[in-house]
Amino acid sequence: MPELPEVETTVRNLNKKVLGRTFVDVWTDFKNIIKKPESFEEFKNQIRGRKIRRVWRRGKNILLDLSGDKTLLIHQKLTGHLLYGTWGIENGIWKPSEKGPLEEKVNTYIHLLFNLDNGKTLALSDLRKFAKAELLSKEELGKELSILGPELLEKNFTFEKFKETILKKKGKIKQVLMDQTVIAGIGNIYSDEILWEAKIHPFKEIKKLSDEEIKKIYEAIKKILNRAIKLKGDSMSDYRLITGEKGGYQKFQKVYRQEGNPCKRLDGGIIKRVKIGGRSAHFCPICQKM
Repeated sequence: MPELPEVETTVRNLNKKVLGRTFVDVWTDFKNIIKKPESFEEFKNQIRGRKIRRVWRRGKNILLDLSGDKTLLIHQKLTGHLLYGTWGIENGIWKPSEKGPLEEKVNTYIHLLFNLDNGKTLALSDLRKFAKAELLSKEELGKELSILGPELLEKNFTFEKFKETILKKKGKIKQVLMDQTVIAGIGNIYSDEILWEAKIHPFKEIKKLSDEEIKKIYEAIKKILNRAIKLKGDSMSDYRLITGEKGGYQKFQKVYRQEGNPCKRLDGGIIKRVKIGGRSAHFCPICQKM
């Protein structure tokens, strides 16, 4: 699933391409991808003619503020990613006017197209069809985003605020880091990478963390997320840039999906993979002791 670095990269690139553009039309072959309004026809009628005023991110949500006080929310979920190119609709089926992103199969599972006033298209490719799009009022958007925890890379997200936030929770640190109501944006990839960087076992209980360990996690969050954004995200799985190209963080992963490989610290440890709450955790049993 695209996490904070991937969503942030997408938002930055969209700002260069679609800011100020107007929606001309919308197409889908999977109407359930639209969650609000309830019908695709109503969604299409409401979004036509609206101009994109702002593109921003909250947690893992991509947000396009539109004219007329509406916001288009897109959550890419597990396998979704946005693409920018030139497509048309022929006999109810999308057809590319240029190869571009479609040279790689992962970019061809297109189920939602937004035609823009410059002749370009914003497309959502999603293999598993879990992604969602919603057209929301300010009140609806506020309600939807209100459940999210603080943003990790904001200047006011200090160590003191981080410590206060996580100490309110009970449970294992890996699960708490991925809880979007605690802090917004971290998922499976970066929770593993952050905890490896901080030398903290993913099963360690919050109540057993020392102040020094909490500080290491906080510093690792800043370091890992900023590095991943600089490298334009992680494309080990389905995520791609809006150009269809891969991000670069997967080349520098230390622990995520490295099961059976020697620890990058060369401490003699072999990366293990274990289940935690239905998800996987990867860690080194030598440098990430309980």
